[in-house]
Amino acid sequence: MARKSSMGCGYYVVVFVLLFFGAIKVRSDSSDHKYKSGEEVPLYANKVGPFHNPSETYRYFDLPFCSPGHVKDKTEALGEVLNGDRLVTAPYKLDFMNDRETEVVCKKALSKEEVARFRDAVAKDYYFQMFFDDLPIWGFIGKVDKEGKADPSEYKYYLFKHLHFDIHHNKDRVIEVNARTDPNALVDITEDKEVDVDFMYSVKWKETEIPFEKRMEKYSQTSALPHHLEIHWFSIINSCVTVLLLTGFLATILMRVLKNDFVKYAHDEEAADDQEETGWKYIHGDVFRYPKQKSLFAAALGSGTQLFTLAIFIFILALVGVFYPYNRGALFTALVVIYALTSGIAGYTAASFYCQLEGKNWVRNLLLTGGLFCGPLLLTFCFLNTVAIGYHATAALPFGTIVVIFLIWALVTSPLLVLGGIAGKNSKAEFQAPTRTTKYPREIPQLPWYRGALPQMAMAGFLPFSAIYIELYYIFASVWGHRIYTIYSILFIVFIILIIVTAFITVALTYFQLAAEDHEWWWRSFLCGGSTGLFIYGYCLYYYYARSDMSGFMQTSFFFGYMACICYAFFLMLGTVGFRAALFFVRHIYRSIKCE
Repeated sequence: MARKSSMGCGYYVVVFVLLFFGAIKVRSDSSDHKYKSGEEVPLYANKVGPFHNPSETYRYFDLPFCSPGHVKDKTEALGEVLNGDRLVTAPYKLDFMNDRETEVVCKKALSKEEVARFRDAVAKDYYFQMFFDDLPIWGFIGKVDKEGKADPSEYKYYLFKHLHFDIHHNKDRVIEVNARTDPNALVDITEDKEVDVDFMYSVKWKETEIPFEKRMEKYSQTSALPHHLEIHWFSIINSCVTVLLLTGFLATILMRVLKNDFVKYAHDEEAADDQEETGWKYIHGDVFRYPKQKSLFAAALGSGTQLFTLAIFIFILALVGVFYPYNRGALFTALVVIYALTSGIAGYTAASFYCQLEGKNWVRNLLLTGGLFCGPLLLTFCFLNTVAIGYHATAALPFGTIVVIFLIWALVTSPLLVLGGIAGKNSKAEFQAPTRTTKYPREIPQLPWYRGALPQMAMAGFLPFSAIYIELYYIFASVWGHRIYTIYSILFIVFIILIIVTAFITVALTYFQLAAEDHEWWWRSFLCGGSTGLFIYGYCLYYYYARSDMSGFMQTSFFFGYMACICYAFFLMLGTVGFRAALFFVRHIYRSIKCE
């Protein structure tokens, strides 16, 4: 059995190393191309969409721009498709080191319907995104003239028709690209009438000393500006103060209260035998009584352990620089692959713990583990993908991509889950309980309302949330906006603080629960640990209505739908952390006293 276990561990190490170096290779191979003078540098048009609705994006040529004779789709990786990227050849011809002065891309007569589509896009602040030698380019497609006009019906709508490219190169490599629109080259599209447009562009090449290895640094500098770093460090200091206060509070409990308890219980043992016990020692025969719904409990622990492992692996890849800015789809690829490869951890943890709780139907437990997180995620995806299809947005996954994800689930995730479950069932581990459990449970005394599950969850979730809420804004602005987040070291520190605070507050509340002679602490510790996920979802409401300009059914559905899945993942992960910490604490205190 030990040999099988070591082989399983070896398998995971090998797989992760392959994944790790594969991701590094993706990074090093990204557009490391040398060009000759006059050679065409690839320019791909990606997508367009409302600036304030990051999930609502459409194909570039869904708007009636000039189209090249043959539009060719760029082959994309899984993560790029999941990210909503749909790259196609752009109509602009950019040759290496060849300047161009105002060249016409095409002359186009816009119909009334096409003018209306452009006007609607300009009114919604549509932006475009392109990639030139894997460097991102953005710009707005037009502007709204509101100056001196109080009535929206008087607004003037203009379409930009001239795009200028400023490109910097270092010898034979492209280093930087910027695109700007000519504010004087405008087309009035206010009225519903046919308009003739000459779409034009110009190119200017310049020499720079910036080395190729540092060309992506400018995109990460915005999140590392001094005033931003000050806020991040303030966030960490705030979190550390929270941790120190909580640690001091717990140290007081462990060193004073528990010490007094140990002395009291030792004195009681020397006193009359018929003296009635009180406090947490009184329930020593019930504290290790297995929880209700133990199959669901074990499945939640398995899923939470897998998600915690996933988070650690993602942080490792982030800290070594794999998720540099605009490494398109790298994060989504890593999430899908690592989640699939770590499913064995969920199966092993759930089946092993379920068997420790003397569960018999381990197959049902394994099915529950596999569907506990993937089930809600699948239902959410089906609904949101249907919405995206209705909007003809790039967020709608192609059928081929759905088939690939299904095959990953069927050929990797499910087999590893089953193998992990079999290994967990055969581990023959026994639950380590320092005291014997009585045949009949003691009655729990009537407790005040604030000792109920919901008030305790509110108290347990508030402190960890207060330690991370400042950093949450930057994460939300990156995921649901256009900010760039690259300070993964600070984010990792905040994550560690979150784990520590969650563990400490759960231990403290578990002690108070046991001291009140309430022995049903298993589910309570899990719910208290995971309650931070509910606070994060509450922050979603605040962010959507107070800190963002998102609007529309599709964007609202995507935001609240996928954030519900993310917060549910945090609930499972932090719930597992809270229970593990509480279990360690409960075992420790009951091992330290003598119970009959």
